Amino acid sequence: MEFGICLNSIIPVRSEPSHTSPMVTQVLFGELFRVMGQDKNWLQVCLAYDDYEGWISALQAQIISESEFIRLYESETFITTDLVQLIAQEPGHKILPIVLGSSLPGLREKYMHIGQYDFCYEGMAVNNSLFENITRPADLVNTRRQLIRDAHLYIQAPYSWGGRSPFGLDCSGFVQMLYKLNHVKLLRDARQQAGQGEIISLLAETEPGDLAFFDDEEGNITHVGMLIDKRRIIHCFGNVHIDPIDHEGIYNEEHQKYTRRLRLIKRMV
Repeated sequence: MEFGICLNSIIPVRSEPSHTSPMVTQVLFGELFRVMGQDKNWLQVCLAYDDYEGWISALQAQIISESEFIRLYESETFITTDLVQLIAQEPGHKILPIVLGSSLPGLREKYMHIGQYDFCYEGMAVNNSLFENITRPADLVNTRRQLIRDAHLYIQAPYSWGGRSPFGLDCSGFVQMLYKLNHVKLLRDARQQAGQGEIISLLAETEPGDLAFFDDEEGNITHVGMLIDKRRIIHCFGNVHIDPIDHEGIYNEEHQKYTRRLRLIKRMV
């Protein structure tokens, strides 16, 4: 088995080994993956962050040794909190833009080493410490408040199937990135995320940051958003915006109708 890391701003992950195949997710700078197979110039990968599988162009992959993969995977990792920021790569003094939520494994005082490269990052970042360390009630309250603040960074970001960046993301990619910024790992798709966390029975019992899931006529989970409070939800549908919500679902005030039917609510923090 081979191992790799994204040293591009973003690498699209596709459902099949073809540039015309739909994008199912994205790998952001600094995120790791395992190589599961190959088809000509395409690599079948499993992303280390959420175990999601798909195909990336071999030309965009940076292959690293197993020992380097393990070192980076186990390193203290920082997450970028600037909407867009530059990172410098040596040798060659290459400048690369990276987006909100990118990973910086092993960052120490602006510098990190990955494979044969050194990087300098002078932007804002948070230490992606384990959620298990957030146990005090005050920590939980602060985390929920920070989730709401981070969500507003993505306001008006356009919907893009498979996206995870401020320049385009889908509903589950949006909430996954919000929780990544706040030290909690969510799975990639809405139906997978619905299997995580603690069930909350009523909107009246919710806290900011709880996730609301919505289904279609066949009962399949098709949408997710994050509650700002007991009456409002922020979600990516067309773009990232805020809508009213009640026990029936999301209400679109412009069109005077419900657009999503509420299925369940989960608490992740």
